[in-house]
Amino acid sequence: MDSMDVTKGSTAILVAGIAFFLTGTISTLMVHPERPAKPAFEIKGVEAPASASAPAEAPLAPIAPLLAKADVAEGEATFKKVCTSCHNVAEGGKAGVGPNLYNVVGGPHAHMEGFNYTTGLKGKAGPWTFDELNEWLKKPSAYVPGTRMAFAGISNDQIRADVIDYLREQSHSPVPLPAAPASAAPAPAAPPAK
Repeated sequence: MDSMDVTKGSTAILVAGIAFFLTGTISTLMVHPERPAKPAFEIKGVEAPASASAPAEAPLAPIAPLLAKADVAEGEATFKKVCTSCHNVAEGGKAGVGPNLYNVVGGPHAHMEGFNYTTGLKGKAGPWTFDELNEWLKKPSAYVPGTRMAFAGISNDQIRADVIDYLREQSHSPVPLPAAPASAAPAPAAPPAK
């Protein structure tokens, strides 16, 4: 091998590198990728990721009236379809990617002994209430920033209530449902004018 072959080889490598760099630079200048305002297709019951220009989210609907008409069978079906790839609800069951959710309603936030919860979730004081589960299932990353749970959330209020009621049933002694607020009573009639 003579010096001319070495020069040709190193020149070829140098030219290829310059061509690669210029191609990348030109394509970056020509193409400006933008996230679409609306997903190409939607999955029913699952929330699409919010874009930076998305309007602020509306407050959650009160959970008590939704739980009053919740369907445990629908909650179980949704849980099996959406949650069982990471969680189970068997009493004494092992953790999967996520913790076992048996007896989660009314239990502490980091309820499964030995599971490696994120610091944010460990820092949540008190038990999992219906309202907190509602917030969590709406958008886990908003409820606990930095969570490892990659699930986007359940946007439909009634589907969330069904899942929460199903989880409530997964216990030896389920927590009682919250009392639904009484419907507004009609205002008393004004006395007749004299």
